Amino acid sequence: MASRALAAIAVLAGLAAGSAAAQEFELIDVVAIAELPLAQAKPRSIAFADRPGEGLVDPAVGFIRFEDWAKARPLHRELLSLYPGYAEPDVDLIVDGVRRRYRERLHIYVAEARFVIARPAGSLNLAQLASLGFAERIDPAIKHQLAGAADPARPREARVIHNQHPQRKWCEGRAVAICLRSTYKLEGRLPVGIQLANKIREGSRRISDTLEFDSELTVVTAAEAGERGLAKLTGVDAPPVGALEQSIYYVNQVMQFGKLLAVFQPHPSDPARTVVSVFTALAVESNVLTKQTQFANVPVLRNLVPAQVLLGKSTFNSGKSLSAGLPAYARNQIRAIAALLEADGGGGKPLLRR
Repeated sequence: MASRALAAIAVLAGLAAGSAAAQEFELIDVVAIAELPLAQAKPRSIAFADRPGEGLVDPAVGFIRFEDWAKARPLHRELLSLYPGYAEPDVDLIVDGVRRRYRERLHIYVAEARFVIARPAGSLNLAQLASLGFAERIDPAIKHQLAGAADPARPREARVIHNQHPQRKWCEGRAVAICLRSTYKLEGRLPVGIQLANKIREGSRRISDTLEFDSELTVVTAAEAGERGLAKLTGVDAPPVGALEQSIYYVNQVMQFGKLLAVFQPHPSDPARTVVSVFTALAVESNVLTKQTQFANVPVLRNLVPAQVLLGKSTFNSGKSLSAGLPAYARNQIRAIAALLEADGGGGKPLLRR
Protein backbone atom coordinates (compact mmCIF):
# COMPACT_ATOMS: atom_id res chain seq x y z
CA MET A 1 0.00 0.00 0.00
CA ALA A 2 1.42 3.35 -0.95
CA SER A 3 0.83 5.10 2.36
CA ARG A 4 1.75 2.05 4.43
CA ALA A 5 4.86 1.44 2.41
CA LEU A 6 6.11 4.98 2.61
CA ALA A 7 5.40 5.18 6.33
CA ALA A 8 8.41 2.93 6.70
CA ILE A 9 10.55 5.61 5.12
CA ALA A 10 9.71 7.82 8.07
CA VAL A 11 12.55 5.84 10.27
CA LEU A 12 14.77 8.48 8.55
CA ALA A 13 13.02 10.97 10.78
CA GLY A 14 12.39 13.62 8.16
CA LEU A 15 15.97 13.73 6.91
CA ALA A 16 15.75 14.54 3.19
CA ALA A 17 17.62 16.43 0.51
CA GLY A 18 16.71 18.77 -2.28
CA SER A 19 18.97 21.77 -1.81
CA ALA A 20 21.49 22.69 -4.47
CA ALA A 21 24.27 22.63 -1.89
CA ALA A 22 23.47 19.03 -0.99
CA GLN A 23 23.86 17.96 -4.60
CA GLU A 24 27.46 19.18 -4.62
CA PHE A 25 28.56 16.22 -2.52
CA GLU A 26 29.77 13.20 -4.43
CA LEU A 27 28.23 9.98 -3.16
CA ILE A 28 30.37 6.86 -3.57
CA ASP A 29 28.55 3.53 -3.29
CA VAL A 30 30.55 0.92 -1.39
CA VAL A 31 29.83 -2.48 0.14
CA ALA A 32 30.68 -1.10 3.60
CA ILE A 33 31.91 2.34 4.66
CA ALA A 34 35.04 0.83 6.17
CA GLU A 35 35.92 -0.32 2.64
CA LEU A 36 36.93 3.26 1.75
CA PRO A 37 39.95 4.25 3.90
CA LEU A 38 39.85 7.72 5.44
CA ALA A 39 43.17 8.48 3.80
CA GLN A 40 41.42 8.15 0.43
CA ALA A 41 38.40 10.27 1.34
CA LYS A 42 38.09 13.29 -0.93
CA PRO A 43 36.66 16.65 0.14
CA ARG A 44 32.87 16.82 -0.25
CA SER A 45 32.59 13.07 -0.81
CA ILE A 46 30.42 10.54 1.02
CA ALA A 47 30.95 6.80 1.31
CA PHE A 48 27.49 5.19 1.29
CA ALA A 49 26.38 1.58 1.73
CA ASP A 50 22.88 0.08 1.83
CA ARG A 51 23.35 -3.19 -0.06
CA PRO A 52 24.35 -5.95 2.38
CA GLY A 53 24.72 -8.60 -0.28
CA GLU A 54 22.50 -11.27 -1.76
CA GLY A 55 23.17 -13.65 1.11
CA LEU A 56 21.33 -11.44 3.62
CA VAL A 57 18.55 -9.92 1.54
CA ASP A 58 15.19 -11.69 1.37
CA PRO A 59 14.75 -11.96 -2.43
CA ALA A 60 10.96 -11.94 -2.13
CA VAL A 61 10.83 -8.35 -0.81
CA GLY A 62 14.32 -6.85 -1.14
CA PHE A 63 14.93 -6.27 2.58
CA ILE A 64 16.65 -8.22 5.38
CA ARG A 65 14.68 -10.37 7.80
CA PHE A 66 15.16 -8.98 11.30
CA GLU A 67 16.20 -12.38 12.65
CA ASP A 68 18.83 -12.78 9.91
CA TRP A 69 20.14 -9.28 10.59
CA ALA A 70 20.36 -10.00 14.32
CA LYS A 71 22.46 -13.12 13.69
CA ALA A 72 24.71 -11.73 10.96
CA ARG A 73 25.21 -8.23 12.40
CA PRO A 74 24.92 -8.50 16.22
CA LEU A 75 26.66 -5.15 16.79
CA HIS A 76 24.23 -3.43 14.41
CA ARG A 77 21.31 -5.14 16.11
CA GLU A 78 22.51 -3.97 19.54
CA LEU A 79 23.23 -0.35 18.60
CA LEU A 80 20.75 0.34 15.79
CA SER A 81 17.63 -1.29 17.20
CA LEU A 82 15.12 0.96 18.96
CA TYR A 83 16.85 0.21 22.26
CA PRO A 84 19.42 -2.41 23.42
CA GLY A 85 17.88 -5.85 23.61
CA TYR A 86 14.95 -5.01 21.33
CA ALA A 87 13.34 -8.09 19.79
CA GLU A 88 10.49 -8.73 17.41
CA PRO A 89 7.39 -8.09 19.53
CA ASP A 90 4.75 -10.57 20.64
CA VAL A 91 1.27 -9.20 19.94
CA ASP A 92 -2.26 -10.38 20.65
CA LEU A 93 -4.71 -11.09 17.85
CA ILE A 94 -8.40 -12.01 18.13
CA VAL A 95 -9.23 -14.91 15.80
CA ASP A 96 -12.81 -16.23 15.82
CA GLY A 97 -13.33 -14.63 19.20
CA VAL A 98 -10.23 -16.23 20.71
CA ARG A 99 -7.21 -14.21 21.77
CA ARG A 100 -4.00 -15.60 20.34
CA ARG A 101 -0.44 -14.40 20.76
CA TYR A 102 1.94 -14.40 17.84
CA ARG A 103 5.35 -13.00 16.91
CA GLU A 104 5.26 -9.87 14.75
CA ARG A 105 7.91 -10.56 12.14
CA LEU A 106 9.96 -7.65 10.83
CA HIS A 107 12.18 -6.83 7.87
CA ILE A 108 14.97 -4.28 8.21
CA TYR A 109 16.55 -1.67 5.94
CA VAL A 110 19.98 -0.40 6.99
CA ALA A 111 22.12 2.32 5.44
CA GLU A 112 25.48 3.64 6.58
CA ALA A 113 27.49 6.62 5.40
CA ARG A 114 30.71 8.44 6.25
CA PHE A 115 32.12 11.85 5.40
CA VAL A 116 34.62 14.33 6.83
CA ILE A 117 33.95 17.94 7.84
CA ALA A 118 36.61 20.62 8.25
CA ARG A 119 35.98 21.29 11.95
CA PRO A 120 37.92 20.06 15.01
CA ALA A 121 35.88 17.45 16.86
CA GLY A 122 36.61 19.02 20.23
CA SER A 123 35.01 22.30 19.17
CA LEU A 124 31.65 20.89 18.09
CA ASN A 125 28.47 21.92 19.88
CA LEU A 126 26.24 18.93 19.16
CA ALA A 127 23.42 20.15 21.40
CA GLN A 128 22.24 22.58 18.74
CA LEU A 129 21.45 19.64 16.45
CA ALA A 130 18.90 18.22 18.89
CA SER A 131 16.51 21.03 18.03
CA LEU A 132 13.32 21.78 16.15
CA GLY A 133 15.28 24.17 13.94
CA PHE A 134 17.58 21.42 12.71
CA ALA A 135 14.67 19.13 11.84
CA GLU A 136 12.83 21.93 10.03
CA ARG A 137 15.82 22.85 7.88
CA ILE A 138 16.33 19.33 6.55
CA ASP A 139 13.09 18.91 4.61
CA PRO A 140 10.36 21.60 4.46
CA ALA A 141 7.87 19.02 3.18
CA ILE A 142 7.82 17.39 6.62
CA LYS A 143 6.10 19.44 9.30
CA HIS A 144 7.32 19.14 12.88
CA GLN A 145 6.16 20.39 16.23
CA LEU A 146 7.59 19.95 19.69
CA ALA A 147 5.74 17.50 21.89
CA GLY A 148 6.21 16.62 25.53
CA ALA A 149 6.38 13.08 26.87
CA ALA A 150 3.09 13.70 28.70
CA ASP A 151 1.20 14.95 25.62
CA PRO A 152 -1.91 12.99 24.57
CA ALA A 153 -1.09 9.84 22.64
CA ARG A 154 -1.89 9.61 18.97
CA PRO A 155 -4.81 7.38 17.96
CA ARG A 156 -3.94 3.66 17.97
CA GLU A 157 -0.64 4.33 19.73
CA ALA A 158 -1.46 1.45 22.07
CA ARG A 159 -0.48 -0.90 19.23
CA VAL A 160 3.19 -0.02 19.78
CA ILE A 161 3.36 -0.15 23.57
CA HIS A 162 6.12 -2.73 23.16
CA ASN A 163 8.24 0.07 21.65
CA GLN A 164 8.46 1.83 25.00
CA HIS A 165 12.03 2.01 26.27
CA PRO A 166 12.24 -0.45 29.18
CA GLN A 167 14.46 1.78 31.34
CA ARG A 168 12.79 5.18 30.92
CA LYS A 169 10.01 7.05 29.15
CA TRP A 170 10.85 8.48 25.76
CA CYS A 171 11.97 12.12 25.88
CA GLU A 172 12.64 11.89 29.62
CA GLY A 173 15.79 11.16 31.56
CA ARG A 174 18.09 12.81 29.03
CA ALA A 175 20.18 15.95 29.53
CA VAL A 176 19.62 17.11 25.94
CA ALA A 177 16.52 15.76 24.21
CA ILE A 178 13.36 16.88 22.46
CA CYS A 179 10.22 15.07 21.36
CA LEU A 180 9.08 15.64 17.77
CA ARG A 181 5.57 15.04 16.43
CA SER A 182 5.84 15.02 12.65
CA THR A 183 3.55 14.75 9.63
CA TYR A 184 4.16 14.33 5.92
CA LYS A 185 1.51 14.39 3.20
CA LEU A 186 2.48 12.09 0.36
CA GLU A 187 3.27 13.81 -2.91
CA GLY A 188 3.07 13.23 -6.65
CA ARG A 189 0.89 10.35 -7.86
CA LEU A 190 0.69 8.57 -4.52
CA PRO A 191 -2.43 10.34 -3.14
CA VAL A 192 -4.36 9.42 -6.33
CA GLY A 193 -3.18 5.83 -6.04
CA ILE A 194 -4.33 5.74 -2.42
CA GLN A 195 -7.78 7.01 -3.38
CA LEU A 196 -8.13 4.24 -5.96
CA ALA A 197 -6.82 1.64 -3.52
CA ASN A 198 -9.35 2.67 -0.87
CA LYS A 199 -12.18 2.21 -3.35
CA ILE A 200 -11.30 -1.44 -3.92
CA ARG A 201 -10.73 -2.11 -0.22
CA GLU A 202 -14.31 -1.68 0.95
CA GLY A 203 -14.76 -2.86 4.50
CA SER A 204 -11.05 -2.54 5.35
CA ARG A 205 -9.40 0.25 7.29
CA ARG A 206 -8.75 3.11 4.92
CA ILE A 207 -5.21 3.99 3.95
CA SER A 208 -4.10 7.48 4.91
CA ASP A 209 -2.22 9.74 2.52
CA THR A 210 -0.51 11.40 5.49
CA LEU A 211 2.27 9.87 7.55
CA GLU A 212 2.41 10.60 11.27
CA PHE A 213 5.39 9.75 13.43
CA ASP A 214 6.72 10.54 16.89
CA SER A 215 10.39 10.51 17.76
CA GLU A 216 12.98 11.41 20.37
CA LEU A 217 15.97 13.45 19.22
CA THR A 218 18.83 13.40 21.72
CA VAL A 219 22.56 13.93 22.12
CA VAL A 220 24.76 11.03 23.22
CA THR A 221 27.64 12.28 25.37
CA ALA A 222 31.24 11.24 24.88
CA ALA A 223 31.06 9.09 28.02
CA GLU A 224 27.89 7.34 26.78
CA ALA A 225 29.43 6.81 23.36
CA GLY A 226 32.39 5.12 24.99
CA GLU A 227 30.17 2.91 27.17
CA ARG A 228 28.10 1.82 24.18
CA GLY A 229 31.14 1.05 22.07
CA LEU A 230 30.20 3.34 19.19
CA ALA A 231 33.80 3.36 17.94
CA LYS A 232 33.41 -0.36 17.20
CA LEU A 233 30.36 0.46 15.11
CA THR A 234 32.15 3.09 13.03
CA GLY A 235 35.50 1.31 12.78
CA VAL A 236 37.34 4.64 13.23
CA ASP A 237 40.28 4.48 15.64
CA ALA A 238 39.42 7.55 17.71
CA PRO A 239 37.17 8.09 20.76
CA PRO A 240 33.82 9.69 19.77
CA VAL A 241 33.15 13.17 21.11
CA GLY A 242 29.44 12.35 21.03
CA ALA A 243 26.57 11.42 18.74
CA LEU A 244 23.14 12.57 17.60
CA GLU A 245 20.45 9.90 17.99
CA GLN A 246 16.87 9.89 16.74
CA SER A 247 14.51 7.11 17.81
CA ILE A 248 11.18 6.83 16.02
CA TYR A 249 8.92 4.91 18.37
CA TYR A 250 5.52 5.48 16.72
CA VAL A 251 4.34 5.58 13.10
CA ASN A 252 0.70 5.45 12.09
CA GLN A 253 1.24 2.81 9.40
CA VAL A 254 3.51 -0.12 8.50
CA MET A 255 6.60 0.56 10.59
CA GLN A 256 7.59 -0.73 14.01
CA PHE A 257 10.56 1.55 14.69
CA GLY A 258 13.26 3.69 13.16
CA LYS A 259 16.71 4.75 14.27
CA LEU A 260 19.20 7.37 13.10
CA LEU A 261 22.63 7.57 14.71
CA ALA A 262 25.31 10.08 13.69
CA VAL A 263 28.66 9.56 15.44
CA PHE A 264 31.32 12.32 15.58
CA GLN A 265 35.01 11.41 15.98
CA PRO A 266 38.33 13.22 15.57
CA HIS A 267 40.07 12.37 12.32
CA PRO A 268 42.86 9.95 13.36
CA SER A 269 45.54 11.76 11.35
CA ASP A 270 44.20 15.33 11.22
CA PRO A 271 42.90 16.95 14.45
CA ALA A 272 41.48 19.86 12.44
CA ARG A 273 38.84 17.58 10.87
CA THR A 274 35.97 15.46 12.14
CA VAL A 275 34.78 12.10 10.84
CA VAL A 276 30.98 11.77 10.79
CA SER A 277 29.50 8.27 10.50
CA VAL A 278 25.73 8.08 9.99
CA PHE A 279 23.63 4.96 10.40
CA THR A 280 19.92 4.52 9.74
CA ALA A 281 17.80 1.46 10.42
CA LEU A 282 14.12 0.92 9.68
CA ALA A 283 12.01 -2.02 10.81
CA VAL A 284 8.98 -2.76 8.60
CA GLU A 285 6.18 -5.19 9.41
CA SER A 286 6.84 -8.26 7.29
CA ASN A 287 3.17 -9.01 6.66
CA VAL A 288 2.81 -5.70 4.85
CA LEU A 289 5.62 -6.62 2.46
CA THR A 290 4.61 -10.23 1.88
CA LYS A 291 0.81 -10.15 1.98
CA GLN A 292 -0.27 -6.81 0.57
CA THR A 293 -0.02 -7.85 -3.08
CA GLN A 294 -3.68 -7.60 -4.08
CA PHE A 295 -2.96 -4.48 -6.12
CA ALA A 296 -0.70 -6.48 -8.45
CA ASN A 297 -3.82 -7.83 -10.18
CA VAL A 298 -5.38 -4.40 -10.70
CA PRO A 299 -3.89 -2.88 -13.90
CA VAL A 300 -3.90 0.73 -12.75
CA LEU A 301 -2.49 -0.19 -9.32
CA ARG A 302 -0.11 -3.03 -10.15
CA ASN A 303 2.88 -0.84 -9.28
CA LEU A 304 1.47 0.10 -5.88
CA VAL A 305 2.83 -3.04 -4.20
CA PRO A 306 4.55 -1.93 -0.94
CA ALA A 307 7.95 -3.49 -1.60
CA GLN A 308 8.14 -1.79 -5.00
CA VAL A 309 7.18 1.57 -3.54
CA LEU A 310 9.69 1.27 -0.71
CA LEU A 311 12.47 0.32 -3.10
CA GLY A 312 11.66 3.24 -5.40
CA LYS A 313 10.76 0.88 -8.26
CA SER A 314 7.14 1.95 -8.70
CA THR A 315 5.70 4.36 -11.24
CA PHE A 316 4.01 5.99 -8.23
CA ASN A 317 7.37 7.11 -6.81
CA SER A 318 8.11 10.77 -7.42
CA GLY A 319 9.90 13.80 -6.05
CA LYS A 320 12.95 14.13 -3.83
CA SER A 321 11.37 13.69 -0.43
CA LEU A 322 9.75 10.63 1.15
CA SER A 323 7.71 9.86 -1.95
CA ALA A 324 10.86 9.09 -3.95
CA GLY A 325 11.38 5.64 -2.43
CA LEU A 326 13.80 4.53 0.26
CA PRO A 327 17.12 4.12 -1.63
CA ALA A 328 16.85 7.48 -3.42
CA TYR A 329 15.65 9.19 -0.27
CA ALA A 330 18.45 7.76 1.87
CA ARG A 331 21.06 9.02 -0.57
CA ASN A 332 19.48 12.45 -0.77
CA GLN A 333 19.11 12.80 2.99
CA ILE A 334 22.76 12.03 3.71
CA ARG A 335 23.82 14.66 1.17
CA ALA A 336 21.57 17.15 2.95
CA ILE A 337 23.03 16.31 6.36
CA ALA A 338 26.58 16.64 5.08
CA ALA A 339 25.85 19.98 3.41
CA LEU A 340 24.22 21.45 6.52
CA LEU A 341 26.99 20.28 8.83
CA GLU A 342 29.67 21.64 6.55
CA ALA A 343 27.93 24.97 6.04
CA ASP A 344 26.96 25.90 9.58
CA GLY A 345 26.47 22.78 11.62
CA GLY A 346 22.82 22.42 10.68
CA GLY A 347 21.58 24.83 13.32
CA GLY A 348 21.81 28.06 11.35
CA LYS A 349 24.90 29.11 13.30
CA PRO A 350 28.49 27.88 13.60
CA LEU A 351 28.78 24.37 15.03
CA LEU A 352 31.34 25.50 17.57
CA ARG A 353 31.43 25.77 21.35
CA ARG A 354 31.38 29.29 22.68
